[in-house]
Amino acid sequence: MKKARVELLRELTEVNGVPGFESRVAEIMRRHVEDIAEVTSDGLGSLIATMEGASERPRVMLAGHMDEIGFMVKLITDEGFIRFAPLGGWWDQVLLGQRVIIETRTGEVTGVIGAKAPHLLPADERNKVVAKDAMFIDVGARDKKQAADKFGVRPGDPIVPWSPFTVMADPDRLLAKAWDGRGGLALGIEALQAFKRKRHPNTLCAVGTVQEEVGLRGATTSAEAVHPDVAIVLETGIAGDVPGIKPEESDVKLGGGVALYVLEGSAIPNMRLRDLAIDLCEDSKLDYQLTVLMGGGTDAGRIHLHARGVPSLVLGVPTRHIHSHAGIISGKDYETTLKLIIALCEALDEETVAGLRP
Repeated sequence: MKKARVELLRELTEVNGVPGFESRVAEIMRRHVEDIAEVTSDGLGSLIATMEGASERPRVMLAGHMDEIGFMVKLITDEGFIRFAPLGGWWDQVLLGQRVIIETRTGEVTGVIGAKAPHLLPADERNKVVAKDAMFIDVGARDKKQAADKFGVRPGDPIVPWSPFTVMADPDRLLAKAWDGRGGLALGIEALQAFKRKRHPNTLCAVGTVQEEVGLRGATTSAEAVHPDVAIVLETGIAGDVPGIKPEESDVKLGGGVALYVLEGSAIPNMRLRDLAIDLCEDSKLDYQLTVLMGGGTDAGRIHLHARGVPSLVLGVPTRHIHSHAGIISGKDYETTLKLIIALCEALDEETVAGLRP
């Protein structure tokens, strides 16, 4: 993988941006596209980079979300511990003992989600999952006054997982937080950059949406701003190639190519757009995996319902361990997904997009 691409992925995954606090992510996206596209935003903070090609229409929306799952400070106990509320879907079992960063008005405060020592656990508690509501963050404060007045912590402060970007022993494998959805955001940025010196038969709108993890909110408002004729939502694919996951739950594999959603929890893809993507993969010998995800949803859930309806498709980079402190992707899968996005952007001319509709 090219060094510039690795550094883009490092930059986007290491920046902090939980739902409602995506401004620093937006700054990075803006910096990478403002010299090649017209950059605007909607009222919630989604960033829209518009690049006109050979025609004003069709408008092709490439949507990747800027937010990552995290938490918010709920209250500070008298003893100086932090109770928190989740922002996005967290599985309780992945939380205990993990390091986090609280972003306060005076700077970052490091903490750890407290875990009771096994020596103190009675037998009846050892196999129980601790609920998030019972957890706390230890920032090393002596009491509430020190946490609030000295450290600057207050209710409403965002809390982000601490997980540095890492190239693993196999350099094709990349470990980081926030692949969901910074991987998709990177794809949107690189797709625009690919057309810096070549024509495309449409207008491309790469959008970094906000608050996807708490209800697809930025997708709703940014679709109103873009008014797309067709949408490609750039996401993760949930990799099932680890112990404990059955093929019927997910047969997506790292190294198996782009994950092409034939069904997901919030949208059924446009069948003609889906088939176009499959044909392009086969014509160009791009590895692809068809996948179904019944739980959760993506920005397609709102975009495909915009106005009179928008033909939409979700593409994902296969990712292990999503919605935890760190996930793993394959650089090869990322590059395959980017090639498919570029091919789709080249193919979606006015006639082709008109043919997607009933």
